[in-house]
Amino acid sequence: MALAVIGGAIKLVEPISHVYWNVWFKLQSTAALSNTVVVTLPETPQGDTAGNIAARNLQARTLDRIRLQKPARVFLDVSKNTFISDSNDKSLTRALDALGNTAVLVVHPEIGVDDVEYRKISVPPASIVGSHDVVVSGWNVNFFGYAISAPYTVRVGQKIYPTLSTVLANRYQADGGLYFPNFAVEPDSVTTVSAATLENDAAALRSLAGKNVIVANLGSEAQQPLGWFGRGKVAPVYLDIAGADELRAGTPRNLGWLPLIALFAIFASLGSRRRDRGGKLVFYGIAVASVVVLPGLAQHESVYSAPGPAIVAMFLYGSIRLWQRWRQRVEHTSASGLPNFAALVEDGINDSQDLVVASINRYEEFLATLPRDLHAECAHQIARRLSLGCGSTVIYHDDAGHFAWVEDAKPLEAQLGHLEGLRSLFTAPLGIGGYTFDTNIHFGLDRNASQPPSTRINSAVASAAEAEKNVRLVEEFAPDRLAEATWELSLNARIDEGLRKGDIWLAYQAQWDHRRRRVRGAEALIRWDHPTRGPIPPDAFILQAERAGRIDTITYWVLEEAITASLRLMELIPDFQMSVNLSAQMVDKGGLVEAVAEIVRKRSIDCRNITFEVTETWGMRNRHAARENLNRLRAMGFRLSIDDFGTGEASLAYLAEMPSDEIKLDRRFVSMITSSERNQHIVASTIGLAHALGQEVVAEGVENDATFRMLDAMGCDISQGYFIGHPLKFSEFRAELLRTGEERANP
Repeated sequence: MALAVIGGAIKLVEPISHVYWNVWFKLQSTAALSNTVVVTLPETPQGDTAGNIAARNLQARTLDRIRLQKPARVFLDVSKNTFISDSNDKSLTRALDALGNTAVLVVHPEIGVDDVEYRKISVPPASIVGSHDVVVSGWNVNFFGYAISAPYTVRVGQKIYPTLSTVLANRYQADGGLYFPNFAVEPDSVTTVSAATLENDAAALRSLAGKNVIVANLGSEAQQPLGWFGRGKVAPVYLDIAGADELRAGTPRNLGWLPLIALFAIFASLGSRRRDRGGKLVFYGIAVASVVVLPGLAQHESVYSAPGPAIVAMFLYGSIRLWQRWRQRVEHTSASGLPNFAALVEDGINDSQDLVVASINRYEEFLATLPRDLHAECAHQIARRLSLGCGSTVIYHDDAGHFAWVEDAKPLEAQLGHLEGLRSLFTAPLGIGGYTFDTNIHFGLDRNASQPPSTRINSAVASAAEAEKNVRLVEEFAPDRLAEATWELSLNARIDEGLRKGDIWLAYQAQWDHRRRRVRGAEALIRWDHPTRGPIPPDAFILQAERAGRIDTITYWVLEEAITASLRLMELIPDFQMSVNLSAQMVDKGGLVEAVAEIVRKRSIDCRNITFEVTETWGMRNRHAARENLNRLRAMGFRLSIDDFGTGEASLAYLAEMPSDEIKLDRRFVSMITSSERNQHIVASTIGLAHALGQEVVAEGVENDATFRMLDAMGCDISQGYFIGHPLKFSEFRAELLRTGEERANP
């Protein structure tokens, strides 16, 4: 009875395991081994005898073509309609006989939840089978129709047949047992060609030599799609290939669900007994990892387990602990005696109310200086001043120096003026038991009425911290920031991952030399193709990297990659000029010149072949240090370019102040010179001014022939834009240079 109850409970949590594996394998991806090819046959309507005979003839021709390529083995997928009668199947049986022992017939059982009905297998008659081997393609599926496992062998009557994956992997096991497919394999990575392609594509036909070839009609009843974790529905033949890949990696072992629950219980128990917060976090972290991460990692070693029951146990345990802590926090106020933020969550925040959080600078130092019995008095004095200024009778307090209250929403300008007045109440020092403290206060404002109280509190606290960091009176947590908060908070780690995996790469856009009438160089442009979000514009992550102080890593990586490309391109154009963007956040940094010099020394490239483009917002924190760095770079031989000239700070004063060799006209002026006489004069005057100062001029945004010719007539030195060339990957860019070089050599 007890076992039956446990078994029923396990069935109830099976959807959790289903979701877990779907998520896990959606994040995993690997290519299938290249030794198996699927050849697809066209679908024939059921009951169409003439069509079926024609299909048999096509199958026969296909098998004959495959046989001539000397494949390792040929597996013919057999459905109910594959064979009609001995008289109508002569061509197909002849083709099978010609393959000899190389041919293997694949049969299918009917699919049932959690088990395969192997008794319902239609094996072709002995006249067809002859001496050919027969294998079974059958998968156990869960309630949602997703494949889970398959047996090594299947008994039908008195005969035992191996399953297809075991034959593909040459991993036979006569004593039963189950194996699992490698769900990380991308079904699209399996080489798949149609029979029609083989008739017309000799190269595709030759690619079958020495490989396992599976011939199947993917539209047949036998190939009814099954679920593949992380990928959706696919034809069973691809599961057979993924199963073979898993078997080649080792012998799968199924531990079931009990070991995971045992591990979680052990570490959760150890964590609950620890008194120190650090120890609790370590053991609780291990307990969670044993449930959330371990099953996925273990499957890479061919060890499988059911995470569903352990996940349920983890959530039940976590819910109980959270409930206990919630009751404790709600029933007790903060150490100061004021209501805490948990009380604020319980009290709720109306949609018509703004939430304000005040952060007191150096609050922890106040408490460290005061005797413990005066800590509450310190909090109460601050709360009284806030209450007097904001009119709220309830001030909530956490022990980190944050004070919160709600008040009726008002226009933003009025709210900012109100908080400015509130700050004036803190110009007078705090006097507490003979101690005097100067105070400085910052505010975080949340006006996102649609969000729950806990989210609004966190948003306001984060905004108060940002206001303190930026030395501003108040910061508002805008709704658009909330939408992207999850992404932005992990962006730095994602950038590192993108650099490591190659999702972040460099494109190269050609620059045309008007005097020499050829490509002079290129600008290295960073690109990010995220696996799930797709292409991410540089502005969306470069600014975040600058804020986080991680732009150095990206800039030096870009320089290294650009130098690698430049050295190869100089084999084609010896004086090839590579332009690299230098972040505004780095211009005035100490160590910039030394780091660049070390990279150049290791790569042995002539500095004169590298141009640093400095944007209009270059290093404003320390102009003197910025000018010194730029002068030192220029003295080493690097060329300097003023990017986006004509916008923002890139004015005449900027041109006079910054050492440079070229200016880059912003595309907003260049793109309109054919339609705006005013812009024509601006561009022509700028070109004349630059030449008078000994500068070259690069025009960005050259999109058409008319603009190109007008710039040429104006005396522009370099053009860049889609008319010259789109940003390309290195291999494509180099190939384009080779092609244009050949055209010049053979006009």
